[in-house]
Amino acid sequence: MAVKNTAQVVIDGKIITLGGYESEEYFQKVAAYMNNKISELSQMPGYSRQAMETKHTLLSLNITDDYFKAKKQAEIFEQDLQQKDQEMYDLKHELISLKMQIEEAKKAEQEAQEQKNLLDGKVKELEKELDELLK
Repeated sequence: MAVKNTAQVVIDGKIITLGGYESEEYFQKVAAYMNNKISELSQMPGYSRQAMETKHTLLSLNITDDYFKAKKQAEIFEQDLQQKDQEMYDLKHELISLKMQIEEAKKAEQEAQEQKNLLDGKVKELEKELDELLK
């Protein structure tokens, strides 16, 4: 069973205690992400004059935008992975099929060689008989 952790982080200059089943490093990463977003928004003209509620809404919108972009990218990666898995399955199937064809060709070659050896033997016998008849 996972242990619940807590960590104090600084977000926008305020100390906040976060709790959950993640590591303290994870909480610090989340806080750093939030601080980076706040910093990005603070650089926008007129942001500092906005009401706190508007600032929070803009922050939420930016984080939500990042989330949906990351989710879309993850879906693309998942589709690529599924496509690669299908390609790998197809290639393995093709490899097995080609190995079977090679085995069949080897078997046919061996049978043809055996048939050739038999015919070579018959040719020698017939040549012997012909030599005896000609003598």
